[in-house]
Amino acid sequence: MSDRSTAALTPRAPGASRLPATGTLSDRHRRPLHDLRISVTDRCNFRCVYCMPREVFGTEYAFLDRDELLSFEEIERIARVAVAHGVRKLRLTGGEPLLRRGLEDLIARLAALRTPEGGRIEIALTTNGSALTVKAQALKDAGLDRLTVSIDSLDDGLFQRMNDVRFPVSRVLDGIDAAHAAGLDPIKLNMVVKRGLNDGEIEAMAAHFKDTPYTLRFIEYMDVGTSNGWALEEVVPAAEIVERIGRLFPLEPVDAVVAGETAQRWRYVDGGGEIGLISSVTNAFCGTCNRARISTEGKLFTCLFATEGHDLRALLRGGADDDELSAAMASIWAGRDDRYSEIRATLTPELREKRQRIEMSYIGG
Repeated sequence: MSDRSTAALTPRAPGASRLPATGTLSDRHRRPLHDLRISVTDRCNFRCVYCMPREVFGTEYAFLDRDELLSFEEIERIARVAVAHGVRKLRLTGGEPLLRRGLEDLIARLAALRTPEGGRIEIALTTNGSALTVKAQALKDAGLDRLTVSIDSLDDGLFQRMNDVRFPVSRVLDGIDAAHAAGLDPIKLNMVVKRGLNDGEIEAMAAHFKDTPYTLRFIEYMDVGTSNGWALEEVVPAAEIVERIGRLFPLEPVDAVVAGETAQRWRYVDGGGEIGLISSVTNAFCGTCNRARISTEGKLFTCLFATEGHDLRALLRGGADDDELSAAMASIWAGRDDRYSEIRATLTPELREKRQRIEMSYIGG
């Protein structure tokens, strides 16, 4: 498709020099590769206005054919090589990943992977929650460790307008509770905040999920892709969100647990849990970003705001062995220089518009 720009990699010739997996990789800014996010489908049953607006992803939109998608065997192979290079967390995304038939089989395959030292890999999944009441226990049984659910409003009318398929928020809330009952903890809830749309729901969301087992995270509306009509004035800064919630429930900052955390953490002073703020627009965290992404058709992207990817599927289906795949991944990460969120403010609107960024529905959030 025209908006899926890629930079194809040519499989290395027999006898070419190969970079062995050492367990760690560093890019040009000395950022390690730790997390790998894998999109398993470009399809979704929602048409959220900030991700897959109906006017773009309508009935005539051409999604990928089945044979264009990476098979579970191909995903497992990429993941195994990535683990040898230091990846310790695998997150399955989409589109909506629960639409991929047999996803539990893939989770089981990935859960069986081990680090060079014999340790387990953390397996996580991001979902819109629409199928969790049916799928939660099977996901847990297959080996899923952690879950993130997107939920942008508690007001049913607004929630249905935002997902644009008339899906009720009560069914997502039921799915979240089903996931908790299945033991898929900790569960994080993501709210994308867009000024003029759902920013009036900030306090209600905080109050509802305070004193629950769930961690609510507020995400600044980002200019991912080019189809959502992003404008800077529609961004609600994380600092404003913290200030608004803090008026009702005093907050205090919490130190990061691991390097490269995307969310700034705040906890309620009264012990009622915590919230997270993902502020890639007003407070970029490129300097600690340790994540790579695999698209549904096997392109490796080193940034959420990338304009092109590297074709690993061509290597896999072209007969490359694991050493060649490993060398290609090492070379790509070693050459990584991405820091779009840090330089966004220096770009004029015209320059931002010219960047044909990959859509979130294609690469995963």
